[in-house]
Amino acid sequence: MAADNLILTILGSGTSTGIPVIGCSCAVCLSDDPRNQRTRCSALLSYRDSNILIDTATDLRQQMLREEIRHIDAVLYTHAHADHLHGIDDLRVFTLRDKSAIRLYGAAPTLNQIRHNFAYIFDPTSEPGYIPQLVTCPVTEHFDLCGLSVVPVPLLHGTMDVFGYRVGPLAYLTDCNGIPEDSLKLLGGVDYLIIDGLRLKPHRTHFNIPQAIAMAQKIGAKHSWLTHLSHEIDHQKLEEQLPPGIRLAFDGQQIAVAL
Repeated sequence: MAADNLILTILGSGTSTGIPVIGCSCAVCLSDDPRNQRTRCSALLSYRDSNILIDTATDLRQQMLREEIRHIDAVLYTHAHADHLHGIDDLRVFTLRDKSAIRLYGAAPTLNQIRHNFAYIFDPTSEPGYIPQLVTCPVTEHFDLCGLSVVPVPLLHGTMDVFGYRVGPLAYLTDCNGIPEDSLKLLGGVDYLIIDGLRLKPHRTHFNIPQAIAMAQKIGAKHSWLTHLSHEIDHQKLEEQLPPGIRLAFDGQQIAVAL
């Protein structure tokens, strides 16, 4: 891979339960296909010597160990739901090792919710050795981060406003069931798309598979991957039925993007 490529690693491709689901004996949860074993949804952007997380999933520790990640520069938060947030305390090992704070980016309401949910982290009287050192950075429009131009993309997750993110020709859009017209304009020219595709049946806050396919085709990306997959999705069986250019994401997958 070229040194200046942007590398996206799919850290987790699963929905909020993770796959296998606790106590479930369905075919996918019992599958020995590693692509059906899904940790909670998150991703890593690697560029030159920098690593930027998208969300701190519940399974962050497991994901960091699996991918042998030793340094994190920043986190882009999509929203503050538990499966995308509750690994936040595991950022502690990075700030202790590097002796520097990690910057958290996201919409102001998302960051306010994080500060509320994890008040001990942001309490100035807390013992610094036992909490991650984090700095919140609210954003509303494109900003520069680690040599990259990052574009927040407003999305709808039911009635909740959330962010996706675009970096160059790559867009990561998880936890959504609607993309406003103004946001579609922000996605013009995207070649690589990761988009929410929970299951085959409709859902009130996520795109289902047919909706995700239709939206990927509307955006016009050359290469699309569906993520945030439930245990109703068998990787091999469904992928064989997908249109050209659309695939299913899986844990540990890496996508190289020339900038």
